[in-house]
Amino acid sequence: MARPSPHTRQLLSIDGLTDEDLHSIVARGAHFASGAGADERPLAGWVAGVYFKKTSTRTRTAFSAGALRLGARTVTYGPGDLQVNTGETVEDTGRVMARMLDVLVARTAGPDEELRGLSGGGRLPVVNAMSAAEHPTQGLTDLTTLQLRFGRIEGLSVLYVGEGNNTASALALALSRYPGTRLELRTPPGYGVDPAILARATAQAARNGSYVAEAHHMEGLPEDADAIYTTRWQTTGTSKPDPDWRQVFAPFQVTAGLWRANPKAAFLHDLPAHRGEEVTAEVLDGPASIAFDQAENKMHSAMAVLEWIRHGALTGPTPEGRPA
Repeated sequence: MARPSPHTRQLLSIDGLTDEDLHSIVARGAHFASGAGADERPLAGWVAGVYFKKTSTRTRTAFSAGALRLGARTVTYGPGDLQVNTGETVEDTGRVMARMLDVLVARTAGPDEELRGLSGGGRLPVVNAMSAAEHPTQGLTDLTTLQLRFGRIEGLSVLYVGEGNNTASALALALSRYPGTRLELRTPPGYGVDPAILARATAQAARNGSYVAEAHHMEGLPEDADAIYTTRWQTTGTSKPDPDWRQVFAPFQVTAGLWRANPKAAFLHDLPAHRGEEVTAEVLDGPASIAFDQAENKMHSAMAVLEWIRHGALTGPTPEGRPA
């Protein structure tokens, strides 16, 4: 069976997307969320692999359901299902999968090199469903959610409070690609965004007339933010070496008090949430919260990603007779 060339599209990082790709995926995610693409089957005839080494509710369900809705069939793998557990190299596993699958959605929560190995030398399209460094599909979901909520992304102001984890990294890399946006990251000391990723995001922001900054305190918070965002304090697949880390994180809890200066802000959370830790129940279950809309949008965004993997950038309705 002939497989794609080594120039096959991959989604390993937000940085791997052109501006056209990024904007197209977000627009198509919003298109699918509107229900306009309910009858489209751009993945007909494809087989999608879904491989999760770490726990997942939203991302695994989103890509599985999204692939099925777009006409693909799925093969799923859990953490103990592949022969990498018996000593086969990731590269050999990828070479085999590249001969049988059309796309692989993979959550490793490990280094990006593992994802590259699974691509079979670049011949199998791989979607990073979360690695240690970055959660790019979450970043695309977040932009889709902002687009649906505000009708635009340009010029929006976002306050992110909490650990500078892979979700925060993807958000910084994605939001900074839009003109006039502002992202304030407030992260606990010692738990900030990876400096290399923050440097890339701030450089992109400078090119686009946007703003990205990080501080490790909760003083002088921005006012009139359009969105306030947090994530769980214990990122999937990680643990914290400091036994007293909760004391360091405590000042960064999202409470209703943040809305005194930001009364119109929407609340985002990538879920799962721990009420009483990173966010109070009053906020998560309150009128400002769009966290569960955001969770649903993960499926719409996943559909856009999978369509992009096969067909490239699309911003409008699906054209008839598009090549497979």
